[in-house]
Amino acid sequence: MKELSDKIDNLKANGVKAQVETRLEEFEALGKKPSQELFKEMCFCILTANSSAKKCMEIQQSIDNGFLGLPKEKLAAKLKELGYRFPNKRAEYISEARKHKDSLRKVIEAANDEADLRQWLVKNVKGLGYKEASHFLRNIGFKGSAILDFHIIDILDEHKLIQRPKSLTPKKYLEIENELKKIGQKLNLNMAELDLYLWCAETGTVLK
Repeated sequence: MKELSDKIDNLKANGVKAQVETRLEEFEALGKKPSQELFKEMCFCILTANSSAKKCMEIQQSIDNGFLGLPKEKLAAKLKELGYRFPNKRAEYISEARKHKDSLRKVIEAANDEADLRQWLVKNVKGLGYKEASHFLRNIGFKGSAILDFHIIDILDEHKLIQRPKSLTPKKYLEIENELKKIGQKLNLNMAELDLYLWCAETGTVLK
């Protein structure tokens, strides 16, 4: 634990703290935007499953409003043209998710808490598992959900804070998330902050 704490302190001392704070401000600003802007961010998170976040950021910028109404076949063709690995399946997920594009703001505001909202997303939006739903919530300003991809799991395993699971079932996801919350409390960091620091420690970048 001390080694990880020292690593994060070193990142803070070398300019990463300001990057993290800026990124979190961007997330909060996005979270105040209309439903359709939130939907486009949801599409980004759908795309990130088993894909590079950096690549998906480039695709999101290129497609932009096309997420809102581009026919499924044309969206798939565009994803393929941009070098995305799963164009047909993700175009299908995004097309189906459009039924929520005008109501996301109401859904978010009506939720009892972040955990209930994440559960709603996982249940009602095909293509969003716990990781992708947590990613979406973090990117629109929520701070209580862990984004457990294998970059994060690897660094936790490396520091002997968890044992790397063979597969990330929903039950295992929640177990590791609970351990990560304990780590965050010890480091005085919420889940959004801790994720950005761990991601930077593993990859050298502060992405969204």
